[in-house]
Amino acid sequence: MEKTLRNYLKQAPVTAGVIALCTLVWTVTAIQSHSLTASYYGSSLAYDWTLWGPDFEAAPLTAISAGFMHIDLGHLAVNMFLLLLVGREIEQALGGALYACVYLLSLLGASAAVLGMDYQTPTVGASGAIYALLALLVGLYNSRGMDLRAPIVLVVANVAYTFLMSGVSLWGHLGGLFTGVILAFFVFNSRRGVRWTGVFTVFLALSFFLGLQAGFWG
Repeated sequence: MEKTLRNYLKQAPVTAGVIALCTLVWTVTAIQSHSLTASYYGSSLAYDWTLWGPDFEAAPLTAISAGFMHIDLGHLAVNMFLLLLVGREIEQALGGALYACVYLLSLLGASAAVLGMDYQTPTVGASGAIYALLALLVGLYNSRGMDLRAPIVLVVANVAYTFLMSGVSLWGHLGGLFTGVILAFFVFNSRRGVRWTGVFTVFLALSFFLGLQAGFWG
């Protein structure tokens, strides 16, 4: 077990760091709320880190912080399990620096979709970024000439889950998925300049939109 953990940390340090941070944040909310099953609702940190349109101008960093906050232990466990499996594959393919940028852009893309399409709904969770990673997994398989059926089935199953289940962020998931599709066109290119130019372009586009939502541009 210890050897497996060391290997994972060596192979995917950014993913491991995200999982550790999400778990730490959830632990703080559980302590504040004195609850494992309703940790979000009694925690001041949870409310401060939630993405919510009417408060976004006063708290623009929630476009990122919401992606590290979870409603309860079950919400955390499902998201971290998916991240554990998919994140390492993408991180090993892209390298730590590019993967870290892609992950943050995935959070921003999911938040931008929520603010644009579901402004009044408070939203938290890493699932928007995870849906971007699912799209990138398809891109990774395609770049390697591998059979696309498995990652496509994974994407379809998760999108179906989004539409069938209540209480999940439809636009957060779709926004993350769309961001992942756009990024996949750039980050698996063999030319380093194309990869980073694409990432920077997506960053500028998302920053402009989120800046409008936060009132930065008047």
